[in-house]
Amino acid sequence: RFGVRRFASLIVVLLGITVISFALIQVVPGDPALANLGEAAALDPAAIQRFHREHGLDKPVVTQYWIYLSKLVQGDLGFSQQSRRNVLSDLAEYAPATAELAIASMLIAMVGLGFGVLAALRKNRLTDHVLRFVTLTGLSMPTFWLALLAFWLFFFKLSLVPGSGRLDPGVTPPLHLTGMYTFDALVAGDWPVFWNALHHLILPACVLSVLNIGLLTRYTRSAVLEVLGNDYIVAARAKGLSERVIVLRHVMRVALLSVLTVTGLALANVMTGSVLVETIFSWPGIGQYVFRSATALDLPAVVGTSLVVALVYTSVNILVDLSYGILDPRLRPR
Repeated sequence: RFGVRRFASLIVVLLGITVISFALIQVVPGDPALANLGEAAALDPAAIQRFHREHGLDKPVVTQYWIYLSKLVQGDLGFSQQSRRNVLSDLAEYAPATAELAIASMLIAMVGLGFGVLAALRKNRLTDHVLRFVTLTGLSMPTFWLALLAFWLFFFKLSLVPGSGRLDPGVTPPLHLTGMYTFDALVAGDWPVFWNALHHLILPACVLSVLNIGLLTRYTRSAVLEVLGNDYIVAARAKGLSERVIVLRHVMRVALLSVLTVTGLALANVMTGSVLVETIFSWPGIGQYVFRSATALDLPAVVGTSLVVALVYTSVNILVDLSYGILDPRLRPR
């Protein structure tokens, strides 16, 4: 019953996203024909009418929406006006790059869990103050500004990392398994390509992880401090259990429940919210795709990407809810 309810809510959210996306596109000033054909098309009314007719833009908005929904039920996200391809094919091409960046970013952000535990165990000491200052600084810096600063410093000034892209020019991508170059090269044992892809990945992943490191540090610190004040922790210390055993077996199992929510949302955020980072580092992912689609008023691409974003967020939320029952038997539905 729980799964059915959550799946039903997922359908409602996706339908709502399509309605909102269609409404926003209609109020945005500009003509998709001019955005796709160029300003020269303004002098050719026949070309504009032909474009509208080919893409169904000459029909009422309600009719356009109904046609889109009927295709969506069949698994068709529509035809991109910009790439001249199916939107699903475009997303399948760009999604692995975003997934690789998001996974690498979250792996780096996991240090926030350790920082949070350390700050809680050293409450109001120098370590706690330093970690709070660092995490607050990271939370306060806009991601786009940090990306530009990192790009200027580590590429232009120090030349420690490549400037853009996923591989150096002339380097052949590894055999396609998942589309994530580092993973595919690692599986194939192609170490030169692996190190080259990792070299390109490390800076944008670090920039994208700064915000999540701060979030995880602060949430973990609060959760651990709350658990440390419980009576059974005092009893465990009175029994002579080591601090390591108390933290790993008793504190973290309970504190992880509250941290799990923000971790899941952080993963969904980096999967779908890396538009500026991908643009600055010329990372060919979903962020760049939706940016170009929005500037071209490409309705099928914008709505299709919005659906994918909503699907990622809601799916992560469902997985987080299900994991609560795994970590704490008291929360399992009966």
